Amino acid sequence: MEKELDTTRLLRDLVRIPSVNPMGRSVPEPEFFEHRVTAYLEEFFRELGVPCERQAIAPHRENIVARWQRPGAHRTLILEVHQDTVPTDNMTIDPFAAHIENGRLYGRGACDIKGGMAAMLAAFARLVREKPAGACNVLMACTVDEEHTFEGVRRLVEHGIQADAAVVAEPTNLQIVHAHKGVVRWLLRTTGRACHSSTPEQGINAIYRMARLLVAVSHYADQLRLSRVDPLLGPATLSAGRIEGGTSVNTVPDRCWVEIDRRVIPGEDPLATPGQLAAFLRDEAGIDFPFECATPWMSKGALSPQGSAALVKQLGDCIDQVIGSHRVMAVPYGTDASTIAEAGIPSVVFGPGDIAKAHTCDEWVPLDEVEQASEIIYRLASAG
Repeated sequence: MEKELDTTRLLRDLVRIPSVNPMGRSVPEPEFFEHRVTAYLEEFFRELGVPCERQAIAPHRENIVARWQRPGAHRTLILEVHQDTVPTDNMTIDPFAAHIENGRLYGRGACDIKGGMAAMLAAFARLVREKPAGACNVLMACTVDEEHTFEGVRRLVEHGIQADAAVVAEPTNLQIVHAHKGVVRWLLRTTGRACHSSTPEQGINAIYRMARLLVAVSHYADQLRLSRVDPLLGPATLSAGRIEGGTSVNTVPDRCWVEIDRRVIPGEDPLATPGQLAAFLRDEAGIDFPFECATPWMSKGALSPQGSAALVKQLGDCIDQVIGSHRVMAVPYGTDASTIAEAGIPSVVFGPGDIAKAHTCDEWVPLDEVEQASEIIYRLASAG
């Protein structure tokens, strides 16, 4: 690897390396998992001469954490970015070609969030090379499984990570996100009794039962939007996003399930939300047949702006120096920042690219924003 580091070259390398999150799919595909990116990152850090460690999460899935320490520094900044991307289904471009056209680099993960990763890597390498006086210590954490269960950042925190502040890379158009909603996902299940479809009266149709449940769930979602509202983030929400049931068309189904997506706001306990829905269905909607709100398979709290004012000010000053102005925003989607903040580390979200281009059929990121993001991050770390 060349000693002179360039954000565009780094980004092209990263996009060309598949790191697709299977998102629960059981059929293996050659581009699944993050291990190839992890190996690239390990070589990158070792060539810089900084210590790095892997944290095993699952087969072919490891966080990698690198540390640079400046003698005499009293503060530590975390730069956190996830290695995984969403799948490539329905893309209209070659997902791993890293094609450049009109100042944009195209490919899966270019926007979410390998552009941010390239910016952080280039800034980190510059710190190591230049060792600016007054810089803080920097811990760069590249985590896995952000797109599905957030297991990587959870394990990062469980390993006892400590710092004074954290910047989490996500596409924000070089603006600062200081608050966002959290997310909880679980299965709503109901059962019935199977029989031949020619005599349906002899069975109990679990899909019909689920239809009744979903009418009540819709009423609960409407009530939720009116009753729980955050001044920055707006209402808490609930959505039924996927349904499956039965075994064949000529069999009355004996089971049906729906995936529930619940967005939480600051002050809500994510793990309490399935029970709240179940109580509504039983007590207010009058559901009189068996159903289950299963234990959530994914849970992440909201990011509150509390405690991050100093970091927001410092990062905002750096953005102003590079691009002239900045905004501070609250957003409805979730990130790794809330898990790090729950560990007592003030955290914000920042990076190049537009969230509207994340996960799209022709995903891209502006190369000038990647360069600017790297400069901003370098200035933030150099300021101590």
